[in-house]
Amino acid sequence: MSKLTIVPANEAPWADLQAIFSVREASRCLCQRFKVEGWIWRDSTLDQRTAALRSQTAAPETSGLVAYLDGEPVAWVAVEPRVAYPKLRTLRVPWSGREEDKDDEGVWSVTCFVVRKGYRGRGLTYELARAVVPYARERGARALEAYAMLTQPGKEITWGELHVGAVQVFEEAGFTEVCRPTLRRVIMRVEFGP
Repeated sequence: MSKLTIVPANEAPWADLQAIFSVREASRCLCQRFKVEGWIWRDSTLDQRTAALRSQTAAPETSGLVAYLDGEPVAWVAVEPRVAYPKLRTLRVPWSGREEDKDDEGVWSVTCFVVRKGYRGRGLTYELARAVVPYARERGARALEAYAMLTQPGKEITWGELHVGAVQVFEEAGFTEVCRPTLRRVIMRVEFGP
């Protein structure tokens, strides 16, 4: 039986994060989509995005969690206060139909999952989604939200689209639906209270 361990990214060596982010789709964005200045993340260079990820993950208030399967680095989830994602303030999807303070530091966000090839289909995103709930709560979050993708039976969705996580992943972790700003996007949330 395999042993799964999940740790804050600042407890993982940079080489382990590099191994996870070697996935072709993730190796370009490097979880900077909601962080970089400019119109899209491509307005920054790969070197800039790599340096940013390295700095963010090494910080005491790290930007995510790393999953290990039998000691092998296999997956990542980005989770931190919503204010750490300046691009979220300007997007229509998170705010459509909601009146909320965009600068509320008590609300945290889950924005991205990365699972290495060869380890997909093992439920790692489910495990990471469950792990972010106590992680955010223990660090003072009042609420935790995600911007999940609604999947349809029989319809294929590319990995690149599903990097935000599927609705069922968050449902099983205890998140509930807040709103559906588009046909395929569902804002999901866990409330921890004051």
